[in-house]
Amino acid sequence: MLSFIARRLAIAIPTIFLVSVFVFFLQKLLPGDPALVLAGEERDPDTLAFIREKYHLNEPILVQYFYWVSGMLQGDFGISLRTNQPVLELIGEKLPVTIQLAVMAMFIAMIIGIPAGIVSAVRKGTAVDYTANIVALSGLSIPNFWLGIMLIMLVSVHLGWLPASGYESPFVDPVRSLETMIMPAFVLGTALAATLMRHTRSAMLGVLRADYVRTARAKGLQEKVVVLKHAFRNALLPIVTLSAILFGELLAGAVLTEQIFTIPGFGKLIVDAVFTRDYAVVQGVVMCTAVGFILMNLVADVLYFLLNPRMRTAL
Repeated sequence: MLSFIARRLAIAIPTIFLVSVFVFFLQKLLPGDPALVLAGEERDPDTLAFIREKYHLNEPILVQYFYWVSGMLQGDFGISLRTNQPVLELIGEKLPVTIQLAVMAMFIAMIIGIPAGIVSAVRKGTAVDYTANIVALSGLSIPNFWLGIMLIMLVSVHLGWLPASGYESPFVDPVRSLETMIMPAFVLGTALAATLMRHTRSAMLGVLRADYVRTARAKGLQEKVVVLKHAFRNALLPIVTLSAILFGELLAGAVLTEQIFTIPGFGKLIVDAVFTRDYAVVQGVVMCTAVGFILMNLVADVLYFLLNPRMRTAL
């Protein structure tokens, strides 16, 4: 098990290095001079020279990259131009918000999408199957921002059940936190549920045609046992892969949803940073997002190892 994780980490480290190269050098292609942004409106020549020397902007680009990477390895992601806060501190403030939203959205997606996919596969060709596919296609087709606005108008404005926007930490007021996050989580979760439903249905249809499933039915096992214990267990691998990828995307920040519901997460942070040309924040958030994707893929690989006895035997 440890050797398996070590091999995956050995692949992840060069991947993170390549991501850092792309993030840094593509950022340098953006128009504008960071020193001019830092200097403000006066832009005194002495101030510009001091800023360029302080942030190594007068050094060759490879030297700048070395300083940036070495700073990140020591926990120094730079200073935000907009708020004058350390980037790592900003990420520490925003990341828990996005994690809470991602976990709630993923939970909603799984409790809707996976059972719907199983039922649709078992009832293939029936009205239940067609209805589930229509609902799934509707969930994929409806834009998140439109659904979010409609929910705000219905649930918040007309019915007054939930707040239209804002955020409260669960450590301060758990009930208020749930009230502010349930609508954005539902908006994100329904779209993910549609994707999960389609993949679960495809995986289950493939497994239900297998010989061991026919053998289990021939032995007189209950249909519920055949579907859940024999078929669904073997259909989990592609579902685990998709769930890890979807959760990684959620950690990247649901930009439109967070903007609509005024949630101070990763999505709003990256949008504000791009508009204000806050280069250090953009680089820090993109790097954290990339590392989050890689970690989620590592988690998926470990779950493969635990769920698939053939992998354990081979290793």
